[in-house]
Order: sequence, then structure tokens, then C-alpha cells
Amino acid sequence: MPFKHAITPMKKYARIFSYISKYRSNIFIYFILVGLATLFGIVSIGMLIPFFGLIFDTGMAGTTDMVKSNALGSFISDTLASIIDEHGKTGGLTAICLFIIAATFLKNLCIYLSNRISVPVRAAVIRELRGELYNKILLLPIGYFTQKRKGDIISRMTNDISEIESSVVGTLDGMIKDPLTVLGYLIYLVIISPQLSLFLLVLLPVTGILIGRVSRKLKRQSQEAAIKLGEGMSVLDETLGGLRVIKAFLAEKLLSRRFHAINNELFTIRKKMGARRDLASPLTELLGVMVLATILYFGGRLVLGGGSLEAKELIAYIAAFAMLINPAKNISTAFFNIQRGAAALSRVEEILKAPVVVEDKPDGRELLQFNDRIEFRHIRFEYDGAVILDDIQLTIPKGKTIALVGSSGAGKSTLADLVPRFHDVTAGAVLIDGVNIKDYTLHSVRSQMSIVTQEPILFNDTIAANIALGKPDASEEDIIRAAKIANAHHFITQKENGYHTNIGDRGSKLSGGERQRLTIARAVLKNPPILILDEATSSLDTESEKLVQDAINNMMQNRTSIVIAHRLSTIRHADEIIVLQKGQIVERGTHEGLMQANGYYKRLVEMQEVK
Repeated sequence: MPFKHAITPMKKYARIFSYISKYRSNIFIYFILVGLATLFGIVSIGMLIPFFGLIFDTGMAGTTDMVKSNALGSFISDTLASIIDEHGKTGGLTAICLFIIAATFLKNLCIYLSNRISVPVRAAVIRELRGELYNKILLLPIGYFTQKRKGDIISRMTNDISEIESSVVGTLDGMIKDPLTVLGYLIYLVIISPQLSLFLLVLLPVTGILIGRVSRKLKRQSQEAAIKLGEGMSVLDETLGGLRVIKAFLAEKLLSRRFHAINNELFTIRKKMGARRDLASPLTELLGVMVLATILYFGGRLVLGGGSLEAKELIAYIAAFAMLINPAKNISTAFFNIQRGAAALSRVEEILKAPVVVEDKPDGRELLQFNDRIEFRHIRFEYDGAVILDDIQLTIPKGKTIALVGSSGAGKSTLADLVPRFHDVTAGAVLIDGVNIKDYTLHSVRSQMSIVTQEPILFNDTIAANIALGKPDASEEDIIRAAKIANAHHFITQKENGYHTNIGDRGSKLSGGERQRLTIARAVLKNPPILILDEATSSLDTESEKLVQDAINNMMQNRTSIVIAHRLSTIRHADEIIVLQKGQIVERGTHEGLMQANGYYKRLVEMQEVK
């Protein structure tokens, strides 16, 4: 069981390790360089023994006994002995100093080269993680984002990724280099004095347990901080999007109180986190000094008692132990940081592991051309246990216009969203040309469609780039032709830079009617056989509505259209009108036939006419 508990935390970082594994050759070279840096560091410290041997006039015997257990030590020992024999103690002293300088130079060169390898790997890991998260956001179904705050998702993409970069990936270097350094020096200490090193083997685990107890709460506090930051970003996003309404309703104080309450809670959590994290370094140093004092006491007794330890070896032992303190402090700080980063990683992985409900069939057929009909066969759709659509049966022949009407929440948009597979049905099937759309590839299905939504969705780019969104390789002539069909060419040419005018965030530099006509031009340029129009004119003034409706009529010619209608006057000429109520079809027919039926549709028309 203890082994299981030791392994479980590492599973949290399996994704990070999977990214790192792509750079095995770099990591292998990194290990070699870190090992060499540790070795050269040990050599530079080890040279203190012959140095003090010369100063205290005890000769080279102790040095030879201590270092001849390996080839490098034997070479150094033999070289020093020959130099002393030939040039005397002064020559030996000079050689020792040069050895120390050379070893220190090589140590720092290896550290520099190891950093040159590790930094690009760390940056690549974050690039991979951020890219995978963005790709997953594009794959997830639309329904997923109705449950999540946009600010929280942005917080995971920005703050949590940065947290992972600084706390997990940023400390991977220390979690490899510093433990190797500590291990190397520990082995050297054992070689110098096995008796004295027993104290280290007892005391170091005790210090590790104490540090672990202090850092235990960091993960939970980090998770709370990330949640609060997400809430704050959501309030900011709502503030920026609704600034006009906030000012009009004098709601500045309300929003300010909400934001500052979250901000103060975040401050309190981060203050506690900082206090706990900042305890790592001084606690490690205090424990290190306590261990050093223990070594001084017992080591001094071994020297004074004429034991197996000489004074020069005790000095080298203390110097080597001093070299352990900084790496040990780095390991404890890295441990604290990784605990903090684990919370951020779990929030990112929550998105990465979210199920992709609408899956693309690997060996799916290509829908190369729409030839016959779209069919809804006994459709049922549920969301979070609630029935949105129930037993829908509907056939849309090619070239026909079908209008979906009904009150808010009747299921109109959901029914239309089933065609491009923004959702998948719970029961029944949607078929195109007699084939279940799940058997087609997603790309080929959506390539046959264009959608114009009630709210114009535009991007912070030029007019031409927004029109060419679905067809990036379109020529300028094609873009202009699409704009003319959408009644947009005239207002575009009036802009300062024409088609190359930047329209701002979400098209903020354009009027509502201009934005909608651009989305229609975008749909026209794609030139699909199937159109889905989701209340495309409901939010426009009368003049803009006339221009947009004319553009829609131009676009709908010779196409199969599914029109979600809010203003019923715009769908009088539809080939069939489907009246939805509580997720079921309650009436269907032409405008004239439904008016004569004197049912729900007629009441809707009359209510709008009264308005």
C-alpha cells in the first residue's frame, strides 16, 4: 500500500511526462551533462583534502586511500604525487588550485549546456499542452460550453497553463538536476566517512517528512485560488460585454462589489499560499543547519578520538555537505511548487479528459454531394435528463425551404443543430440521402452547409478575411461577388480601406445590419447546398431587416433551407412550416393552410400583427 500511495501522485503528471518522452535524446544528453557537472563539483570539493594535507603537512596518503577507488581519483592522485615529487609542495599547491579552477569551469560549462537543452524542452512541453487544450476546446460539443463560464475556461487556458509552466514544468529541471546532485554528493560523503553518513541517512528523511506536512494544504488552496480567478475573469468578461447596460442601469456599484468580493477572497487564499510556500526555503535551511551541527559534533568527536576520520577529511566532508544545502532547498521548493501546480494541472485535465460526445467515425463515408433529402426519423433528444425533442418525424426534400416556428424553448434551434451534428440524437436518426449522418465524416457533412445565426459572429480581422472564413483560398472577385449578393458591397466600399478594413472585436466597428450582411456574404461564398438560418433578422431595425432579408432571399435561391423564424412575416413563402411546441410537432403545412386550420400558428401570427 505505501508503494501504491507513492506512485499515485506521479500519475497526475503522466501527461507532462508523455510530452517530455518525445525528447528522449535531449533528456539523455541532459542526464549526462548533469552527471558530469556533479562529478566535476565533487572533484573540486575533493581537492580540498590534498590541499589541507599539504597545508597541515600530512602528505598524500589520506588522499590516495580515499580517491583511488575510481579511475579519475587514481589519475588525480598519481598526478599530484608526481608533481609534488618533481616540484615540491608549492608546485603541488599550484596544481591543486588549477585542478579546482578547471573542475569548477567544467562543472559550470556542463550546467550551462544542460540548461540550453532543458529550457527548449520545457517550452515545448507547454506549447504541446496549450495546443492540445485549444484543440480539445474545438472538438468539444457546443453543449459543453453552456455549462461552463467562459471566463473560467479562459482562466484555465491562461492562468492555469502559466501556473503549470512555472510550478510543474519549470521545476522539472530541479527535480532531475538537484536530486542527482544530492545523490552524487551523498555517495561522496559515504566514501569519506560511512559512520558519519549514517546520521544523514536518518536525518534527511525526517526533514523530508516535515516539509511534506507543511506543503500538504498547498494543492487545495491552489485549486480554490484558480476557481476564484475564473470567477473574477467571468465577471470581467460580462462587464466588458455588457458595459452599455451596466451604465444605463447604474449597476456599476453592484458589479464592482461582486468583482471586489471575489478579488478579496482570491487575495486571502494567495496570502495563505504565499506564507506556506515561503516557509519551504527557511525551513529547509534551518533543518540543514541542525543536521550540519550534528555532523560537526559527531565528526569532531571522531577526529578528536583518533578514529577513522582525519581533520582534513572532516573539513572536506563539511564542505561537501554545504554543497548539499542549496540543492536540498531547491528540491523542497520544487516540491511545494509541484503541489501548487497539481491543482492547475487537474483543472486543465478536466477539459482534456471531457468526453467528445459527437465523435467522428474513423472510417466514415464522404458526403461528396447532397442529392435528395434530409430526414429526421423518430428523433428524440435529451439534455441533462430533460427531453428537448420527442418523436420528431420530418423530411426536407432538396431545394425546399422549411421554416421552424414556435415559442422560446420549443426546440427549434436544437432541431436545426442536429443537421450539422452540433449535437447527436438520443434516439432515432438524422439521415442525408438515406444515410445516417453518423456514418459520414463530420467534415464532409459540415462542408455541405452554411449557417447564419441570430447574433452575427465575426472575428477581429479584415472584412475580406471574415467573408472568406469558410473558403480561405477565395479570390478577391469571389469575395466581392458574395458581398454583392448579400447587399454588403455598397457599405464595404464606403469604408476607409474597403475590403481590407479591420472590423474590430466581434465586428464592433460595424452596425448590426452590416455585421449580419457580412455573415450572409460568408455563407454565400462557401456556396453550400444546405442553409440553416437561425432568426437572422430578428434583432435588426426595419431598414436593415429589409436589406438583410433581400440578401437572404438571394442566397436561398436553388438551395435547401432550414429557417428558424421569429418574425413570421419572413417565412410566408416557405414550402412547409413546422410548428413546434414543447419539443413536439403540433402543426405543419403552408402559411395559407395553417391560417385556415385556425390553430396555434394562426394565434402566433395574430399576436405579432397586433404588436
